[in-house]
Amino acid sequence: MENKAHALAAGAFVLLVSALLVALAVWLTRDVALRTVFEISTREPVTGLQAQAAVRFRGIPVGKVLSIGFDPKIAGNVLLRVSVDDATPITTSTFATLGFQGVTGLSFVQLDDTGASTVELESPDGEAARIPLRPGLISQLTDQGASAIAQVEEATRRLNALLAPEQQKTLMAAVRNMGQAGSSVQQLTLHLDQLLQAQLGPQRLSLPQLAQEASATLKALQAASIEATRTAQEGAKAANELTRMSQRLNQSGGTLDQLQEGAAALAAGGRTLNASTLPRVGLAADDTARAARQVERAAATLNERPQSLLFGTGAVPPGPGEPGFAVPEGKK
Repeated sequence: MENKAHALAAGAFVLLVSALLVALAVWLTRDVALRTVFEISTREPVTGLQAQAAVRFRGIPVGKVLSIGFDPKIAGNVLLRVSVDDATPITTSTFATLGFQGVTGLSFVQLDDTGASTVELESPDGEAARIPLRPGLISQLTDQGASAIAQVEEATRRLNALLAPEQQKTLMAAVRNMGQAGSSVQQLTLHLDQLLQAQLGPQRLSLPQLAQEASATLKALQAASIEATRTAQEGAKAANELTRMSQRLNQSGGTLDQLQEGAAALAAGGRTLNASTLPRVGLAADDTARAARQVERAAATLNERPQSLLFGTGAVPPGPGEPGFAVPEGKK
C-alpha cells in the first residue's frame, strides 16, 4: 500500500508540474499587443516565405505573416495576410519587399516608407488595406543581370556580324580599291606631266589631240574619285558602327555600369554573409550540440535512476582513495 501511495503522489506531482509548465508557456507566449491586418497582393514569387514569418519595419520586428494563398480578386496573384502592431507608422507611401535570412533561404516581409506621404493607411469597411510589394534586391539583380546579358549578347552578335568573313572581304576590297585609286591618280599625274612636256617641249602635239587625251584622263580621274568615295563611305560606315557600339557599352547606366553594380552588390552580400551570418550559424550549431549532450546525459540519468525525478540524484558515491569507499563485492 505504501508503494502505491508513493506512486500516486509521484504521478500527481508530475501532472501538477506539467500543468504549471503549460500555463507558464501560454503566459510567456501570450500576445497582448493590438494589431491591424493588412494584405499584400503580388505577382512576384514568394519562395522561402512561410506562415508565422516575421514582418519588420526597417529592420524592427512589428508583426508576422498570418496566411499565404491566392488572391481571389486578381487571377494569378499571391495574397499575403500580415498582422502589424498598431504603433507601426503605416502610411499610403509604405511598401513591402521580401528579405532573406542569411544562408537559410527563409524569407521575411520587410516594410519601408518612401516618406512621400504622412497620411495613415486606413482599411476599407469590411476589408483589409493593401500594401504594394516591390521587387527585392535579388529580383532586381536577376532582372538587371538578364538585361545586361541580353545587351552583351546583342553587342557580341553585332561585332561578330561586323567581323564576319563577308564583311572582312568587303573591308579588304575597300582597302585594295583605295590602293588602286591612289595608283590610278599617280599614273594620271604622270600622264598629264608627259602631255604638258610633249606640248611645250620639242615634240609639239596638236591641240585637238591634247584635248582628247585630257578628256580621257579626266574621265579616268572621275571614275577613280567615285571609287575612292564609295570605299571611304564604306569605311566610315564601319567606323560609325564600332563607335556606336562602344558608346552603348561605355555610356552611363549602360551594360558595363550594370555589370559593375551587380558585381558590387554580390560582393557586398558575400561580405555580409561572411562577417555576420556564418559566425552566428557556427555559434548556434555549437549551442545546439551542447544542449543535445545535456539532454542525452539527463535521459541516461533518468533511465538508470527514474526515482531521481522525485528524490534527486543524491550524493555521488565516493571513489577510490576517498573516505567511505568500498570495493564492490564482485571485484574483491
